[in-house]
Amino acid sequence: MSRMVKCVKLGKELPGLSYKPFPTPLGQRVYENVSEEAWKMFTEHFKMVMNEYHLIGGKQETNDVFFDQCEKFFFGEGVAKPAEYKPPAT
Repeated sequence: MSRMVKCVKLGKELPGLSYKPFPTPLGQRVYENVSEEAWKMFTEHFKMVMNEYHLIGGKQETNDVFFDQCEKFFFGEGVAKPAEYKPPAT
């Protein structure tokens, strides 16, 4: 049976993550308060941010942006798409 959390992003009781996403106090807050569904939403958002800003995984700048975006996405004022973002053509 999945561990349930009251998701701060979606406002309802949903299955939580099965792991702490990173070993920091923010990672603990995400583990305790974010559903799998909301985490997937965030990872898709961050992929878009990485592409728009040409960030490279593993670099300190990318980590700083990741943690800032994660904090704002779940526990802050929310995040906006980069001003230059253009959705893929369908």
